[in-house]
Amino acid sequence: MKPTKMRNKMIYRASYQTKSKQLGSTLSKDLHKKYGKRSVRVVEGDSVTIVRGEFKGVDGKVAEVSTEKSSVAIEGVKKEKTKGDKFDVFIHTSNLLVTSLNTDDKWRMAKLEGKDPRKQPKTAPKVEEKPAKETPKKEETPKEEPKETKVEKKAEKKEDEN
Repeated sequence: MKPTKMRNKMIYRASYQTKSKQLGSTLSKDLHKKYGKRSVRVVEGDSVTIVRGEFKGVDGKVAEVSTEKSSVAIEGVKKEKTKGDKFDVFIHTSNLLVTSLNTDDKWRMAKLEGKDPRKQPKTAPKVEEKPAKETPKKEETPKEEPKETKVEKKAEKKEDEN
């Protein structure tokens, strides 16, 4: 395949999945040593440093990820229009260095640590959830009792009117 066709396929006609994979940024030296990976897909909530471009040296959290543009908007990085309005600047992910990760996604963290996310123990959260599910059932029965009393009150009011 000609290089131009391959380039167009990878950039302009790429599938959503391929574009998502292209949203990678290099990890800082500390994270590189910790996880044994050089790069990671950027997600909202990651802390990054801008390495190249107009905003070089700026630190911030990722506010928005744009798969179409293969870039991210960072909190605090804004430009001003001539009329005074401010708008987010989208920076390509290759120009970023990830300094800390958003650890909310357990699947992502397991993949980074080199573990199989499907084999992670799910018994511990389920054990905690079961008692939590039982407690609302106990709370539901008292909620039903006041409803019955309201019905009785309405019946009493109707009897009083007759």
